[in-house]
Amino acid sequence: MPATQHHSLLTDFDIQLFRSGKHFRMYEKLGSHILEVNGQWGVYFAVWAPSARVVSVVGNFNGWDKKANSLFPRWDGSGIWEGFITGIGRGELYKYHILAPDGRSLSKGDPYALFWEIPPNTASIVWDLQYEWKDQDWMKHRKDGAGLDKPYSVYEVHLGSWKKSKDGLHSLSYREMASELVSYVKEMGFTHIEFLPVMEHPYFPSWGYQITGYFAPTSRFGTPEDFMYLMDAFHQAGIGVILDWVPSHFPADAHGLADFDGTHLYDHADPRKGFHPDWKSCIFNYGRHEVRSFLISNALFWLDRFHVDGLRVDAVASMLYLDYSRKQGEWIPNQYGGNENLEAISFLKEFNEMVYREYPDAITIAEESTAWRGVSRPTFDGGLGFGQKWMMGWMHDTLNYFKNDPIHRQYHHNEITFSLVYAYSENFMLPLSHDEVVHGKGSLMQRMPGDEWQRFANLRTLFGYMFTHPGTQLLFMGGEFGQTTEWSIEKGVEWWLLQFDFHKGMQQWVKTLNNFYKHTPALFEKQFNPDGFQWIDHGDYQNSTLSYLRMGKEQTMLVICNFTPVVRKSYKIGTPESGNWKEVLNSDESQYGGSGAIQNGTKASVEAPWHSRDQHIEVDLPPLAVVVFEWQGKPKVKASKAKSTTTASTKVKAAVPKKAAESKAGSKTSRTKKA
Repeated sequence: MPATQHHSLLTDFDIQLFRSGKHFRMYEKLGSHILEVNGQWGVYFAVWAPSARVVSVVGNFNGWDKKANSLFPRWDGSGIWEGFITGIGRGELYKYHILAPDGRSLSKGDPYALFWEIPPNTASIVWDLQYEWKDQDWMKHRKDGAGLDKPYSVYEVHLGSWKKSKDGLHSLSYREMASELVSYVKEMGFTHIEFLPVMEHPYFPSWGYQITGYFAPTSRFGTPEDFMYLMDAFHQAGIGVILDWVPSHFPADAHGLADFDGTHLYDHADPRKGFHPDWKSCIFNYGRHEVRSFLISNALFWLDRFHVDGLRVDAVASMLYLDYSRKQGEWIPNQYGGNENLEAISFLKEFNEMVYREYPDAITIAEESTAWRGVSRPTFDGGLGFGQKWMMGWMHDTLNYFKNDPIHRQYHHNEITFSLVYAYSENFMLPLSHDEVVHGKGSLMQRMPGDEWQRFANLRTLFGYMFTHPGTQLLFMGGEFGQTTEWSIEKGVEWWLLQFDFHKGMQQWVKTLNNFYKHTPALFEKQFNPDGFQWIDHGDYQNSTLSYLRMGKEQTMLVICNFTPVVRKSYKIGTPESGNWKEVLNSDESQYGGSGAIQNGTKASVEAPWHSRDQHIEVDLPPLAVVVFEWQGKPKVKASKAKSTTTASTKVKAAVPKKAAESKAGSKTSRTKKA
């Protein structure tokens, strides 16, 4: 039977940093590590369990005998137990046997394990990450595609249900997805893919949000190296990868972090702070230094070892508020009597500071559903430091608006315009995510009113409005071709629908939108800058239309949305510049499933005032459609007198509604680069 020797990878400085909450590469020291000591190969184990009476390693190598390989407690009071077991190596199954202070015997997986058994089995696996990356070109130039003035069109995917194997019962492996998923995302034109949590989780229907193995990609689809292969394939295809990260809570499974050493080690003992009423799970103790080291080490681990390009942080609102989903008397105020979780706020700021310090070309994105100020503002300016924030208000208002029959939309016009009142208060990403197509909400297509043609036309219009609205984009799998039922992790995406023309047309429309967005600087160069947007007419509620400008450094686009099935002939639109305006996008084209009846071509402006401008164009608006025109400049004979785009944007500011103008004025003072 293999013997245990007293050996340590931890220095006094490591311990000092860990105990002060400042060790952000703790995965290099805790967990299991294959190494050679005094000419003998074996595995070094180290685990934080300060209240344990005894800690031992049990596994298939010692017959799961809790007395065979005890670990040694460190003398420095850090609560870390460690030891070197000779003669074992990669692939060994193991757990920590912990004798709790009250005499209970606990069997725990390794919080820092790199690999786990396939659920429902729960043992950790000794592993080291051995992979030869081929994405050097991507990593070298990643900074060129990062930043607030770059396009982000994100395809959100649940790995286990994007596509099932031929029998419909099994998910694709990481390596199968490296072939099929990568090529699909590239063909569709998305700039990034975002995975629902890939970290190991015991319950498949949790979608990955109940994590037990924070440092391990789930073994359901292959090894950690197989997941690296998938990451590598995306990067070689020029696609960034964002991971959903869950520092907000963890499950109470017996082999996980809960009750780890017989005490509330990672969470709070008081359920008013440590128990999440919505998810029946445990809330991390953000004020405990060692927990902060664990979480920030985990965030950097995915960036360090798996070349991840960004982290989308789940359920930030639940972290920020002590009374989140709690009634009076069910929560404890902070030291000032407020409902803000000061420890969580401090943690989120430090997390963002560390990510951007180490990886300034990466991105962090917050799912934050309240009006908390400064989520995507730098910490030095009082913000939380995220790069972007999901625009949940836009999502709710937009879906509420579109579910109305077009004849009634005139009475809900404020829902489709309100987002521009606060659009520049944060760096917003517009999300049509997995949360909007589950729990009886139905698919996006199911929410659209009218007959079949109108439902598809409505959804095309929604997508067109979304991609021309200020901000970045996120769309959940299946939405890109108009899946007709809500998402099921058991059935997967309904790819069979693509045999029908309407669905193929929708897919082609999203592909067109992605490529149009990526190659149209007016849509992204100033996507978080109020100078990049101007209303032309936000008040035509009777016709349920919107018209606005999107402007880049040298390009101006005119967007017109018709939210009714009524064709509007000779519709006048005031323009900031005279000259030619060319139609460059039309959601009603037949290739997308539209009528194809109206194509405007190029329209020359008429020197007559309209919408408070000196000139206008007359266009024909197709039914339930979005059309986009690009300014071509003045006629050649007048080219020497053409005004600049800057002059144009200055001229139209008078037409901005008062509230929006006030919002923009406020946004300018707080607009800064990401932390």
